[in-house]
Amino acid sequence: MINFTDTARRHVVSYLEQEAEELAVRIEVLDSSPLAPRYDLALITEAERAPEDRTYEVDGFRVVVPTGSAELLEGATVDWVESMAGSGFKIDSPNLRPVGSEAPTGDLAERVRQVIDTQINPSIAAHGGSVSLVDVRDTVVYLQMSGGCQGCGMASVTLSQGIRRILGEAIPEITDIQDVTNHGAGSNPYY
Repeated sequence: MINFTDTARRHVVSYLEQEAEELAVRIEVLDSSPLAPRYDLALITEAERAPEDRTYEVDGFRVVVPTGSAELLEGATVDWVESMAGSGFKIDSPNLRPVGSEAPTGDLAERVRQVIDTQINPSIAAHGGSVSLVDVRDTVVYLQMSGGCQGCGMASVTLSQGIRRILGEAIPEITDIQDVTNHGAGSNPYY
C-alpha cells in the first residue's frame, strides 16, 4: 500500500477536480538505483492503464502501479514538498534505501574497511587523499573519496588502477566498486 500525506492528497484531489474525465494517479519506479532512485507520478486515463497494473483505492482516488514497481513501492509515502528550488511530489520508499543512508555492517564491510585502512589510505595519504566506505550492497562496494582525491583529475585512475585492483585481490567476491564522491565539490584536489 502507498500512503499519501494530507498535503499530497489535497494536491492530488485538486488536480483531479480540474480534469473533465476520470483519471487515476500512476506511480512508477523509473530507476531503482541506490545512488539516485527516480520515480514518476502522472495522471492517466483508464485507456492508459495496462491490464497487469495493480490498482488501489487511496484516500478517495485510484492509484495505479505497474507490476514491476509494486514491490519496490510497498509502504512508500508520497508527500508534497515546497522549497527554494520549487515544489512537487516527493516519494520515499523503504524498499529503495539510498546509498549511505545506514552504516555498512557485516563481514564483507569489515573486510573492505580493513583493506582501506591498511592498504589503500596509506598509499594515497601522500597526496592528501583518503577513501571511506559508504555502503555495501550484496557484492557491490560504494566508496567516497575525500581530501586530495575529491575533485582530482586522476581520481578515476586511482579508482580503476589502484583501489579496484587492491580490493579485488584482497576480496575476490566483490563484483563492482562504485565511486559516489561529488568530485565537483572538491576544494583542494591534488592535481
